[in-house]
Amino acid sequence: MTHPHLTIIDHPLVQHKLTIMRRKETPSALFRQLLREIATMLAYEATRDLPLTTTPIETPLEEMDAPTLKGKKLALISILRAGNGMLEGVLDLIPSARVGFVGLYRDEETLQPVKYYFKVPAELGDRLSIVVDPMLATGNSAAAAISMLKEAGARNIRMLCLVAAPEGVETLREAHPDVPITTASLDRALNEKGYILPGLGDAGDRMFGTK
Repeated sequence: MTHPHLTIIDHPLVQHKLTIMRRKETPSALFRQLLREIATMLAYEATRDLPLTTTPIETPLEEMDAPTLKGKKLALISILRAGNGMLEGVLDLIPSARVGFVGLYRDEETLQPVKYYFKVPAELGDRLSIVVDPMLATGNSAAAAISMLKEAGARNIRMLCLVAAPEGVETLREAHPDVPITTASLDRALNEKGYILPGLGDAGDRMFGTK
């Protein structure tokens, strides 16, 4: 499928680490570590075009006008609970970012998201907001979370996920065509229960060792 706002990061290290994560025998500790590492690399690509300004500094040899990020600090928005696994990796890259949380769970009958928590930074209209969630499956949770962020004032939003399904990408495109997506893989399809194929299972369960 083609999607002008979908970027797939095919860096060899990203793809190699993702393969290890897909293996069903990979233990939770390694799964969490790799998710954090890949999230850092995805965030690096997703923030490539951040606006810059200059500020005067003094090096050990001379003064100069040096590049610095322009505008208010970024907002990182984790879709609970699995989003927290990517959050730490993005914070490794952008430690000064503000952090928010959207609590959603998927109704297993309707596959629709149900909200249970929402806490985000102030002044979202002046910040770039990066939404993190490992799996973009049906896309319903991501679309709902982004709608909540827009209601809270966010205008500049990007989606960061580990693995996406074509159905989820299309759902997000229809609901929020202004939101670009960065992912490590666009997988084949969803199964009848809304899980990504071939995927890697339930990211939250694999991160935390739950079922």
